[in-house]
Amino acid sequence: MNLKSINPATNEIIREYEEFHWDDVDEAVEANYTAFKSWRKVPFSKRSDLLLKATQVLRDKTEGLAFNITVEMGKNIKEARAEIEKCAWVCEYYAQNGEAFLKREMIETDASECFTSFQPLGPVLAIMPWNFPFWQVFRFAAPALMAGNTCLLKHASNVPGCALAIEEIFKEAGYPDHVFRSLLVRNDKMERIIADKRIKAVTLTGSTPAGKAVAATAGKQLKKCVLELGGSDPYIIMEDADLSKAADACVAGRILNAGQSCIGAKRFIVTEAIYNPFIEAFTDRMRAVTLGDPFDEKKNMGPLARHNLRDDLHRQVENSVAKGAKILTGGYVPQRDGAYYPATVLADVVPGMPAYHEELFGPVASVLKAKDEEEAIHLANDSVFGLGAAIFTQDLERGKRIAEYEIEAGCCFVNDFVRSDPRIPFGGIKESGFGRELSHYGIKEFVNIKGVWVK
Repeated sequence: MNLKSINPATNEIIREYEEFHWDDVDEAVEANYTAFKSWRKVPFSKRSDLLLKATQVLRDKTEGLAFNITVEMGKNIKEARAEIEKCAWVCEYYAQNGEAFLKREMIETDASECFTSFQPLGPVLAIMPWNFPFWQVFRFAAPALMAGNTCLLKHASNVPGCALAIEEIFKEAGYPDHVFRSLLVRNDKMERIIADKRIKAVTLTGSTPAGKAVAATAGKQLKKCVLELGGSDPYIIMEDADLSKAADACVAGRILNAGQSCIGAKRFIVTEAIYNPFIEAFTDRMRAVTLGDPFDEKKNMGPLARHNLRDDLHRQVENSVAKGAKILTGGYVPQRDGAYYPATVLADVVPGMPAYHEELFGPVASVLKAKDEEEAIHLANDSVFGLGAAIFTQDLERGKRIAEYEIEAGCCFVNDFVRSDPRIPFGGIKESGFGRELSHYGIKEFVNIKGVWVK
């Protein structure tokens, strides 16, 4: 069966790709495993040079690569360009800092010499989603390659063109053959591939059910895995927040990538004193979001990546309304071709509704009222997820206290919307996964942290 690349804005089939047979998979895994034996010995200086060359390839080919993203999954073209630049940034970051992050750490003991060494593990299998089809891959690949690992990519089946384009970027940058390989396979092959003894670790960005399945398979093989899973990020708007700035940041955090982001702003918890003015300002801004052709730079949002995703989202909205939620704007399926869905605001969201408990993976905002700070924190933490969160307050000490000590999440921003950054550790707790990507923590996830004692 072929993998089909379908333009979600027009429903047109862009291209079909032949899925790998088991012989193709075996050839790619063996080649990647063999490449590791020599790649691990390449000095950091050479690895850094190659990563900087990949940075330049990304920047030189921004327009073509951004086009790939937009036609395959519908991302607004401006956001697609920004995604490519972010990939260049993470390559540059690890090229400049990777060696220092993995430098020997000397330990004072009664030995004549003792230190911690960081050694690569081998082929790392990455199972990646479609919503940031380049960024999610480079977020894992840049540190993994800099550490001396080789990489195998199983990308989402609706973005095969992006998967092959990423492989080509590393080839053009001059990486040795087979150090980075893309596997054009479906999910039904993953259990057997994860179990392959030549693969030493697994990373997945995706849904919580997918993460549990991968963790179970990797656990049977005693293989290290990093999981970055779903999220339902709470944004707390305190009574002393700057209303206009908070509303702007909340809209930006909700409509980025048409709301298809694990760290997208999803639940807006507003303290009672500011509830009415905030919801008016927020709804006015959401109502003004323009929907249309993702290649039209005057539009804010393109379509969702697939029709079934749009339909699932609409069912969550309808079920929440049936249980008492109120639509303030949006909440309908447009009568047009493409998987479009408008920016939507649901008010009066309470426990028992999908909009309260589930991840809404699209441009739908759930607004909850809290009587005070204590209840706002309770509502923020009343979730199976724990990826990101944000606090809006003009009292920075208050914001830092809540962010650091009160909120159950892998990261928490004060007075800004949540986003990933190469310099900041990224990942979740609870059903949002475990392990960290980015910063110096990310590059150490897939290394053998080895103690060496010399007497």
